[in-house]
Amino acid sequence: MADPALTFDDLGLKPEILRAVNEIGYRTPTPIQAQAIPVVLMGRDMIGIAQTGTGKTAGFTLPMIEILSRGRARARMPRSLILEPTRELASQVAENFETYGKYDKLNYALLIGGTNMDEQIRKLDRGVDVLVATPGRMLDLFERGKVLLADVKILVIDEADRMLDMGFIPDIERIIGLLPPLRQTLLFSATMPPEIRRLAARFLSNPKEIAVSRPATTAETVDQRLVRVPMRDKRAALRALLRSEHPRNALVFCNRKRDVGIVCRSLQRHGFSAGQLHGDMVQSARQETLEGFKRGDPVVLVCSDVAARGIDIDQLSHVFNFDVPHHAEDYVHRIGRTGRAGRAGKSITLATPEEAKSLAAVERLIGRPIEPLAVDLGDDAGADSDEADEPRSGARRGHRSPQPAPRPPAEKKVERKEEPRRQAPPRRPEADSKPSRPRPAPRQEREDAPVIGLGDHVPAFLRPPKRKS
Repeated sequence: MADPALTFDDLGLKPEILRAVNEIGYRTPTPIQAQAIPVVLMGRDMIGIAQTGTGKTAGFTLPMIEILSRGRARARMPRSLILEPTRELASQVAENFETYGKYDKLNYALLIGGTNMDEQIRKLDRGVDVLVATPGRMLDLFERGKVLLADVKILVIDEADRMLDMGFIPDIERIIGLLPPLRQTLLFSATMPPEIRRLAARFLSNPKEIAVSRPATTAETVDQRLVRVPMRDKRAALRALLRSEHPRNALVFCNRKRDVGIVCRSLQRHGFSAGQLHGDMVQSARQETLEGFKRGDPVVLVCSDVAARGIDIDQLSHVFNFDVPHHAEDYVHRIGRTGRAGRAGKSITLATPEEAKSLAAVERLIGRPIEPLAVDLGDDAGADSDEADEPRSGARRGHRSPQPAPRPPAEKKVERKEEPRRQAPPRRPEADSKPSRPRPAPRQEREDAPVIGLGDHVPAFLRPPKRKS
């Protein structure tokens, strides 16, 4: 636990940074900030294990601004690199640098997919102190020769466990291979699976490990509840909960992108202010939806895990797990969207009997059972059906399901008058009867007889030899 009397003034930050922090209204650092900022300022490698919503982003952005203010960037050669798993998280970190570093003359660039690459290249050409990027776009621009990594002094791998889940570890290893060996590396993760532990052992040098809470724990400020419901009543239960809870704003998590659209359209049809956010949306639409949600329109945002990882809203009141996550660690990330910075929040998970195994994994991870919550479906019980809300399974929206081929019309039976059968002429025995072929005698008895069946063209070597008299 951090000392409650500790303030940002005690962490060794320069006056310009403290001024920006005070203007935001922050006075007391969170535990991860109080422990991480001095370590980063010392130049040591660090592993930070902290659940989402604990303020770890400021734990590395504030000291990085302090360090990078004592230098100048060259064209196409960033001085620091921050890798994020999603576009939203990268945008959030870039916003933090803009907010905390507004009194410092630092340049930063945001390299993410779905945006104009030409503008990103122009920023790199001018020289950037901080480069915030997703792994895919980072490698893309490097292969084009638009960015060089030989001058990177600080590397930050943020949300390392999510990088692992999304399959980015090979890209991370390749990017690290392009960096100079003498650098400071900071790794942050909400959980520490063995794969991330091995990655840290390979690329970090004598790191300082900071864990502000037990790995994979949930914030005490979040009231967690569980609603057991059959699959056919899931959407009805969600609507009943939204009516009874009266959320100021809420995130609804689905495991599949297809279900994001289904649940969103279902809520809209029943009069709820709902929007959707998933990885298949173009970046401009994702950003527009996210900005609208922060303003309060829509009130309910149905999303997938990948898209929602970068959502940072200080006063999010509710999180609804429409599906129990397949990976138990995702439960920690989901409900960490609410109850941030010491505020109260509430999470409600809808679980069907088929999800019992996933639910047991979640409760085993957090170390306690989730308290049950009863919900009254009223007249909505059993009201939803696939036919009413979505095309049948396997049919895509906008495509008609194949119809059975029409049967050909039955042929009309035409009655035909039967003609009298003609009587066959009487058969003549002498004409129809054929003389029976005599059975040939054995060869030894009729050696001089002609070969039957081959005609007159029998070769000589097939003919039996003639006896001499």
